[in-house]
Amino acid sequence: MTKKEGLKEEQLIDNYGRQIRSLRFSITTRCNLNCIYCHAEGEKKDRPQQKGFISAELVTAIARVASVHFGITRVKFSGGEPLMRDDLADMVHGMSDFEDDISVTTNGTLLSNYAAELADAGLNRVNVSLDSIKEEKYDSITASRGYLPKVIDGIYTAIDAGLTPLKLNTVVLKGLNEDELTDLMGFVRDCNRRAGGNEVILQLIELIPSFKCLAQSYKADFNKIEAELALRASAIKTRRLQHRKKYFVDGVEVEIVHPIDNTEFCANCSRLRITSEGQLKPCLLRHDNLVPVESVDEEHIRENLKLAMKYREPFFKALL
Repeated sequence: MTKKEGLKEEQLIDNYGRQIRSLRFSITTRCNLNCIYCHAEGEKKDRPQQKGFISAELVTAIARVASVHFGITRVKFSGGEPLMRDDLADMVHGMSDFEDDISVTTNGTLLSNYAAELADAGLNRVNVSLDSIKEEKYDSITASRGYLPKVIDGIYTAIDAGLTPLKLNTVVLKGLNEDELTDLMGFVRDCNRRAGGNEVILQLIELIPSFKCLAQSYKADFNKIEAELALRASAIKTRRLQHRKKYFVDGVEVEIVHPIDNTEFCANCSRLRITSEGQLKPCLLRHDNLVPVESVDEEHIRENLKLAMKYREPFFKALL
């Protein structure tokens, strides 16, 4: 039984019948990498007019109201790079009593410093971006230098701290890292030996076509990738979300993540985003329907969560 099962008053459902089942907090736009494909959670990076990032108090208040009133007990933190917030552990601890699943998406560069503290605070698991295990390629994709060993160390530290299942997010880029898939699967296999079980999953992410300048040069052939995985797989399963395929190859679980700009993603979207400035964002791809949360008052948050449902609609609804 979940922590809030049977206690919720109502559900957050938009006019298209899509129920909110999780919250995703973007708690900062700051990041120490500059990945070539980054969509910054639909926010502009390092906006000069930004007065401040959402407070830990407001994050906890929104999560509590969503849990108590609407039965939403899954929360993910993202950024920017969320570990650049020194109060992330406070946020996790503040909601650990009423959340069933708390996770963080991180680039992993700071993870070895904070994994144990976050686990103690109540964090359940992490997603770590890992686009290459070759330093030169990693530096090129992330526009950085010297971070890959820190990321690898962070992954190991997170496994040791029990922040699993741990998902490795790899954006597959033609001409850059598409030749590393076998090596990445080998790395996952090594991680699973360290974890003592199949606790690490490889997610292969297709480049968003809306990045036209990138897509022309770097868009990989996912039909070919999936065909090759299918030939090698001992089993193939399909997740409900976006009908994602999961291939099980030589003991490694490989999940395929297609771009967000498609009708399947929209039709199955069950996530409500909260921006780094404390605004409810009903759609990742829209900026004209934000609902500001300006107080930690319970009723104010509750009414604004319901208001966001009125503004929420599939971005590609015309194609549904």
